[in-house]
Amino acid sequence: MKDTRKSTATTVTRESSDGFTEEERAAMKDRAQEMKAAKRRGGTSKEDGESDVLAKIAEMSSPDRERAERVHAVITSTAPDLTPRLWYGMPAYAKDGKVLCFFQSAEKFKSRYAMLGFSDQANLDDGDMWPTYFALTDLTAAVEKRIGALITQAVS
Repeated sequence: MKDTRKSTATTVTRESSDGFTEEERAAMKDRAQEMKAAKRRGGTSKEDGESDVLAKIAEMSSPDRERAERVHAVITSTAPDLTPRLWYGMPAYAKDGKVLCFFQSAEKFKSRYAMLGFSDQANLDDGDMWPTYFALTDLTAAVEKRIGALITQAVS
């Protein structure tokens, strides 16, 4: 008779014993490095943040790089008062020192699509429930217009 019980051997997973994936641990290390760099600089100026964000975008693989470049262009033209900065190794945009929105590449967390995310600082409130993450599969003119509208609403 064939034994149909599952093996009791432990399988290797992407999660460590503390529950974080390799990608999540890397993002936390990125954040620690960002904080150390800002401390060395005496804070992060808008120019420092812009150059850090552009360097991080340049490191991305296609198509994430192209999407991040276009999202960056839309955000900086729509809300020039936002300060570009890195946040957990992702391009982010802050208002009054607090992250308002960010771009998350698909490659960074091995996900199906890149995302545009908003923190609770964003003024996107719409009743009792509203989206704060948006999947980005293609950046058409209509999508860029929608991103601009979301940014305008978020900073209001």
